[in-house]
Amino acid sequence: MENTRIFIVEDDMKIATLLAETLRKYQYEVEVVQNFEGIIEECIAFDPHIVLLDINLPSYDGYYWCRQLRQHTTCPIIFISARSGEMDQIFALENGGDDFITKPFNYEIVLAKIKSHLRRTYGEYSVRLEERTIKVGQLTLYLERMELHLKDDVIPLQKKECTILELLLSESPKVVPREKLLEELWDDQAFVDENTLNVNMTRVRKKLTDYGVVSVIETVRGAGYRFILSAEEM
Repeated sequence: MENTRIFIVEDDMKIATLLAETLRKYQYEVEVVQNFEGIIEECIAFDPHIVLLDINLPSYDGYYWCRQLRQHTTCPIIFISARSGEMDQIFALENGGDDFITKPFNYEIVLAKIKSHLRRTYGEYSVRLEERTIKVGQLTLYLERMELHLKDDVIPLQKKECTILELLLSESPKVVPREKLLEELWDDQAFVDENTLNVNMTRVRKKLTDYGVVSVIETVRGAGYRFILSAEEM
């Protein structure tokens, strides 16, 4: 792959610098996280094809950040850590990771793992499926890209925004029950605050409005939400 981007989340700057320099020799575009409080923002801005993630990090550990990253990207995430216990590797995979490399590591192994995941995700071994879309009026939702298109406008979406619009557009103009939205958005509804869905719905409405999409996400009291197209978007 040309212009392959690799995002490194590692707080040992010596290791991060050496790893970045090695990867750049193989023509990878590499960025090392600068602000450990802004990992998500830096990752979204860089839009990597693969993430290398340490476990022991300032403030929150790599398991936490992996869960957060999975809200925004489906790219391969490889844990690189001095922890070598079986439970550490299990936690890494259960929290959204795709692979685990133990420090101190052999650079050839790191390169081989990166190439393997790139081939499976983007290259010769990747599954070639027809891109899924949902079209309602002049709006087209591209599910794999997490983009909503209206004429010449392209609206980038975060994972939960895309899921909300997928449910609403696929059922439009019927009402989507709150329970169905909660079930699709969160694995364990028991830990979801009642207001959380409202907050996420408000964000979707604002994003649509910011991009000039005047369609209405209507709240149906006691039932759920429905998506109604304006005359301009029919």
